[in-house]
Amino acid sequence: MEDFLARLWENLVGRISGPLSFRLLLQPLVASVLAVRGGLDDARAGKPPYSWVILTSPDDRVKLLRDGWKSVARVFGFAVVMDVAYQVMVYRWIYPLELLIVAIVLACIPYLLVRGPADRLAAIFQRSRR
Repeated sequence: MEDFLARLWENLVGRISGPLSFRLLLQPLVASVLAVRGGLDDARAGKPPYSWVILTSPDDRVKLLRDGWKSVARVFGFAVVMDVAYQVMVYRWIYPLELLIVAIVLACIPYLLVRGPADRLAAIFQRSRR
């Protein structure tokens, strides 16, 4: 198990300086842009912050996660494709767990972290314009 975790950590850290490293900036940026768009839509509709509702409202959680997935699915898919290309180029093998970790970190987490604050900032800006 230690060997597995050591290899996993080494492979994940190796992506920082390896080929296709531009995606480590590009994919979270695209996910963040999509999250800002979602946050602006939420503010226009008067909805509460996305991440907060996911954490606190079990009734709305599934619907909101489905809505968020629709927005981030393409970026997630692109992250998967790019990581498969990276793994084939570097390791000549595909490690599915690493693939999922990288795709989630590059696409889903930035989306979840940005959408709620974008909603709040847009709502504050809308209130100040009135």
